[in-house]
Amino acid sequence: MLPPRQQSRVGGLQTSLSLVSSDPRLSPEEPRSNSDNIRESPTESASSRETWPTADAIAAKNVSGADKITLQDIARERVDIISEKMHHLPDEFLEELKSSLRVILEGGNGTQHREEFFILQKFVQSRTDLTAKTLIRAHRVQLEILVAINTGIQGFLHPNISLSQTSLIEIFVYKRCRNIACQNQLPADDCTCEICTNRNGFCNLCMCVICNKFDFEVNTCRWIGCDLCSHWTHTDCAIRDQLICMGPSAKSGAGPSEMVFRCHACKRTSELLGWVKDVFQHCAPSWDGEALMRELDFVSRIFHGSKDPRGRKLFLKCNDLKEKMKSGIVEPNAACRAILMFFQELEVDSPKSLENGESGRLIAPQEACNRIAEVVQEAIRKMELVADEKMRMFKKARMALEACDRELADKAREAAELKIDRQKKKLQIEELERIVRLKTAEADMFQFKATEAKREADRLQRIALAKSDKSEEEYTSNYLKQRLSEAEAEKQYLYEKIKLQESSRASQSSSGGDPSQMLMYSKIHDLLYSVPPKIDSQPNEHHPFRTNP
Repeated sequence: MLPPRQQSRVGGLQTSLSLVSSDPRLSPEEPRSNSDNIRESPTESASSRETWPTADAIAAKNVSGADKITLQDIARERVDIISEKMHHLPDEFLEELKSSLRVILEGGNGTQHREEFFILQKFVQSRTDLTAKTLIRAHRVQLEILVAINTGIQGFLHPNISLSQTSLIEIFVYKRCRNIACQNQLPADDCTCEICTNRNGFCNLCMCVICNKFDFEVNTCRWIGCDLCSHWTHTDCAIRDQLICMGPSAKSGAGPSEMVFRCHACKRTSELLGWVKDVFQHCAPSWDGEALMRELDFVSRIFHGSKDPRGRKLFLKCNDLKEKMKSGIVEPNAACRAILMFFQELEVDSPKSLENGESGRLIAPQEACNRIAEVVQEAIRKMELVADEKMRMFKKARMALEACDRELADKAREAAELKIDRQKKKLQIEELERIVRLKTAEADMFQFKATEAKREADRLQRIALAKSDKSEEEYTSNYLKQRLSEAEAEKQYLYEKIKLQESSRASQSSSGGDPSQMLMYSKIHDLLYSVPPKIDSQPNEHHPFRTNP
C-alpha cells in the first residue's frame, strides 16, 4: 500500500483557501465544471464552486453604458474584441467583474446562482475558438474569468493567487492540473492509462479517479492510494462504489480473505489494514482530538463489513475509542497511544496465528521457497516504490524547471518584441515630426505668398481707383466739350434760321409786314444773343455724345 498522502505529492504549495463541505442540494448527476461525465468530491476546495452577479453588481461608476462589458460578453464574444475593450477599462471595473463572478461561484443565492453559472459555463465550453493560440491575445483579467468559468474554481480570481498567463492557458486547454496547489503538466508522470488519457483535466497526483475532484487534505485516511498504479481515490467514493470489500490476500493471493481496495483505474487490489496502520503510525501524533475522531470514523467505515478477525477487531476498537472520546472518558492523546498499541498487538498476533495454523504440518521446500520469494519481492517492490517516488519528484522538479525556462523565454521574447515596437514607434514619431516641420515650412511659405499677393492686390486696387477717377474726369470733360459743340452748332443753326427769317422779314417789311410778327422776331434775336445755351449736367448712359437732331 502507498504511504499516506503527503503534501509533497501536490507540490508543497501553501494556500489560504478554506475547505468546505459539498452542498447537499447538489446531486452527483448535475453538470460540473470539467465535463459532463465528471462528478465533484464531497469536500472539494471552496475555490471549486462560485457564483453569478446581478446587472447592478457589475455596474461601474466611471464607465459609460456603451463601454461597459458583462460576464456574458466575456463568455460569448470574441477574445480579441473583449481584450481590446478591457484595455480601455479602469482597474476598479475589472475588479468588480471578478468579484461578481466570485459571488456567483460561492453560490450564496442557491439555485439562481447555479443556473447562472451553468449558463456561463455552457457558453464557454461550447465555443471552438477558445484555443491556446487565441487565448494568448486575451487580457489578463479576461483569461482569469474564462478559466474560473471553465473550471468552476474561484481561486483563479483570488487577489493573492497569481499564475502566469501560460499556466492559465494550459489549465484552460487541459494541459495542466487545475489544482492550484499541484499545477502538474497533464497527463501527470506521463501516465498512459485510460483515465489519464481520456479524461480532460484529470491529474492522478491529486484527484480522485471516481469523482475527479481534489482537495488539500493530506496525512489522512480520507484518501486511498493504489499500490500499483499510484492513483488516488476518496475513501467515501470507494465505499459508495463498493471498491472496498473482502477479498483474497493482496500479498500472496491465497489464504484467508481480508479487507482490500480494488483500484478503479487498474482494477487491481491493495490490502487496507497495513495501509491504515502506516497512516496512524506516521501521522497520528500530529492530530488533534477532532482530527483523530474523524480518522477513527473513516477507519470504522472502511472495516464496517470486515469478516477478517483482525479487521473486525480494528472496527470494534475504533468504535470503542470514539465512544470513550465523545463521553470524555479518554483524552485524545491517550486514545492515540491506545490505537498505536493496538496496531503493535495485531503485528504480534499475526505471526502467532500463522504458527498455530501451521504447527501441525511441515512446510514443503517449494512453499518455503515461495515464501522467501514473496519476502524478496516485497522488499523489491518497496524499493521500487521509493525509486518511483524519487523519480516522480525528479520529473516534477524537471518540469518545474522547464516551465520556468519556457516562461523566461516567453518574457525575453516579449521584451524583444516590446523593444522592436518601441523602435518602430520612435521612427514613426521622428517621421511625424519631420512631416510637421515640412508642413510648417509650407504654411510659412504660403503665408508669405498670401501677404505678398495681398499687398499686390492693394497696389493694383489703388491704381485702378486712380485710373477710374482719371477716366471719369476725362469722360466728363469730353462730354461737356461735346455738349458745348452741340450747343454751338444749335446756336449757329438758330442764327442762320433767324438770319433767314430776318431777310424774309425785311422783304416783307418793304411790302408792309405785320408789326406783331416783327416784334416776335426781335425778341427771339435778343434772347438768342443774350442767353447762353442750357447744358445738361448728367451724362447719357446709352448715348454719351448727343448728335444734332
